[in-house]
Amino acid sequence: MPEGAPGAAIPDPEGGGRFHYIGLGGSGMSALAQFQVMSGGRASGSDRAFDRGERAAERAILERMGIAIHAQDGSGVGGDCAAVVVSTAVEEQVPDVAAARARRLPVIHRAGLLAHFVAAHRTVAVAGTSGKSTVVAMIFEILRASGRGPSVITGGDLVALQREGLWGNAFHGGSDLLVIEADESDGSLVQYRPALSVILNLQRDHREMSEVATMFATLRERTREACVVGEGDSLAALAAQATVFGFGPKAALRGEAVRLLPDASEFEVRGVRFRLPTPGRHNVENALAAIAACERLGVPLPDMAAALTRFAGVGRRFQSLGVARGVEVVDDFAHNPAKLAAAIATAQHRVAAAGGEAADGGARAPVASSGGRVLAIYQPHGYGPTRFLRRDFVETFAAALRPEDRLWLLEVYYAGGTATRDFSAADIVAEIAAWGTQAAFAASRPALVERVAGEARPGDLVLVMGARDPSLTDLARRILAALAG
Repeated sequence: MPEGAPGAAIPDPEGGGRFHYIGLGGSGMSALAQFQVMSGGRASGSDRAFDRGERAAERAILERMGIAIHAQDGSGVGGDCAAVVVSTAVEEQVPDVAAARARRLPVIHRAGLLAHFVAAHRTVAVAGTSGKSTVVAMIFEILRASGRGPSVITGGDLVALQREGLWGNAFHGGSDLLVIEADESDGSLVQYRPALSVILNLQRDHREMSEVATMFATLRERTREACVVGEGDSLAALAAQATVFGFGPKAALRGEAVRLLPDASEFEVRGVRFRLPTPGRHNVENALAAIAACERLGVPLPDMAAALTRFAGVGRRFQSLGVARGVEVVDDFAHNPAKLAAAIATAQHRVAAAGGEAADGGARAPVASSGGRVLAIYQPHGYGPTRFLRRDFVETFAAALRPEDRLWLLEVYYAGGTATRDFSAADIVAEIAAWGTQAAFAASRPALVERVAGEARPGDLVLVMGARDPSLTDLARRILAALAG
């Protein structure tokens, strides 16, 4: 059993000992390793993807920071290694874990190390089923623009940091402020004692909603200063004495006069006008959460408006890769039902606005056709999560897609391990098609590229969605190249 639970001893991450991260190529693990090094500590790591020669760009960034990368054969655990860091996805059979056990080294869970960093800072912890990475990025950029020197540890890649040559998911700003993404998927968020907690929303995702609601309540109880909570009915039990954000009458921090544009969003908060260079009603809601949090930290509304006007965004969050032959290709991280519905709705608003329809701040019902279609591609990730949400996926796609839209499902992404692979995405496609949605299974990526490029027409938007698999961006780029001819 990994150490790093509340009360467990963790060697000083800024001391002389080296921490070895197993699965270093993952977003959460790489962020911790980078933050440790930026804070003055020492880190190394291993990853199966690196052993296969994949993700060369990310490997190069880590190595430039002084993070040594070893083969995942136990060799990185020798010498001056003081501790090994694992995630829930790392199995005991991995050679690095076996080597650490043999040497009696501390085996620390990722969440335990993050909890250590949370306790050492005045931390803002952002939780919720959807929008965590975007809200973390917004809070970080607001605090940074206002000169508060924040740090960040997150699962998404902040474009603003990537422009500085960094991976984008970690930064050490020098002050006591730290912004983190608090993940409910493995239950780790109950370990944190943040100064400020932000709880965005609650939908069915990795776990049943009742179980996650209990975790959110624990996070609320462990929060030291203040709590910011979304206005959704599923969070009503947490709203007492919290700052509630949203669009309705219960929200103390309320977004008004919302206007959704093809490539931006506009809204007002207490008479201050905000313009966000990212589309979608869900991103307005994300911005309201960030504004509520930063207001509790003392940032004036006009300063926040100026910072969000320049918001650079998060990689693969409705990220446009370009337009060819009148067809736009968008890359998006959406992977649970709520995120898929939001991405599809944003795409529908985009093609509708381009076709001359007004896009207001209304509900997420499918937008009436104005000529442009959404050609959606989705790759489910992980057999366990996909099995758990299978019915939800079917209902979401059937409700969100219009009759003229198209959907292709790639096979379930399998990153290795002992998962039971007892179904195919083709089975899910059949269930979606039974609702009358135009859905097909894409067994071959080259054939999919050819088909989408051949079927797309001016005014359409190709939306590539899915998590964990970095090659999805390459797929989207190949579609754009095929469209360009």
